[in-house]
Amino acid sequence: MRNIAYFDNAATTFPKPEIVYRFMDKFYRECGVNVGRGQHKLATKAAKLISDTRASLIELLHCKNKKVIFTHTATEALNIVLQGINLNSGDTVYISPFEHNAVTRVLYHLQKKTCIHVEQLTVERETIQFNLDEIKNQFEIKKPAAVIVSHASNVCGVVAPIQEICALAKQYQAITVIDMCQTAGLIDTDLSTNNIDFAVFAGHKTLYGPFGVAGFICSPTVELSPLLFGGTGIDSANQELPETIPERFEVASPNIHAISGLYAALQWIKEVGIDEIYRKEQANHRRLLDLLKKYRNIGVVSSNKSNEIGIVSCVFEGYSSDVIGNVLSEKDIAVRTGLHCAPFAHRFLRTFPTGTVRFSVGYFNTEEDFVRLEKALDYIAENA
Repeated sequence: MRNIAYFDNAATTFPKPEIVYRFMDKFYRECGVNVGRGQHKLATKAAKLISDTRASLIELLHCKNKKVIFTHTATEALNIVLQGINLNSGDTVYISPFEHNAVTRVLYHLQKKTCIHVEQLTVERETIQFNLDEIKNQFEIKKPAAVIVSHASNVCGVVAPIQEICALAKQYQAITVIDMCQTAGLIDTDLSTNNIDFAVFAGHKTLYGPFGVAGFICSPTVELSPLLFGGTGIDSANQELPETIPERFEVASPNIHAISGLYAALQWIKEVGIDEIYRKEQANHRRLLDLLKKYRNIGVVSSNKSNEIGIVSCVFEGYSSDVIGNVLSEKDIAVRTGLHCAPFAHRFLRTFPTGTVRFSVGYFNTEEDFVRLEKALDYIAENA
């Protein structure tokens, strides 16, 4: 039994499936060696684990025609992609209003360096729905060089119609990048389409793996300049990086411990079923919304149940998000407060600069979690 009611799954899912803990401990004790730096049996076993993990991701995301590149964090993956697609001065880059600083800070850096133009895709403020007709008009007026979209917002949970947006972008041969940190392993998504060039994932979020492993899916034909340089374990006499993928983008030693955890998590997802994981999160999401809406002192920022994952941002009348976060923490309830590294989203939602209290559910939320949360919200309402 956990001693805390955990409603911070958008930051990282917790707990992890039991198989993740057990497999990581066993594998690292038995085979915690480097990969591509030796021909002995342990190195071969570690290399096979990485290969099998790639294959599991390819199967999960339905993209046998694409490659998996592992990084240590999704932020690293986004930097490799956004700085490697070689945007030119004057290029127009479109983003959603919900992008994380892992996207917007990279683009800000590139704006100062190459004078690119960053535009926001049209989203209706009242319904928080992407307006595809208006987006089509935007592209006609200013041709997109790249389109970057979070599949789901980490602030309000709204899910973007990525297939439709990317199809529109490809009419202009734009490079398309999808941030799937909040959806990979949760929403069954077909990445085999040529309309999606890059999709970034974080192992520790909806893939239910550990910290220390992330990466991106890409087409082997898309041109991408490397950001990092160093040893890859192959062709060591050559001072040029290998041309082969994934080796060209996987310099230095991989985090075999974290990858072993991701491997185990992917086996768990396959066993439980991605549709069942999504169904259970949606049930927990509905329960969370119904509970929050009982209180007059709580304003729910978004509540379109049909087009959101299990993330709900709230404002509490008369109190800052930090104050509420402290009270909930004292009641052994974990939430996230503030701007959630997504200031653009809060400007769009009109919750900037104070931010919100963010509740986010996952597969492992229990009846006890909701009972404890209700008691805490009763306490706040009674003492407001």
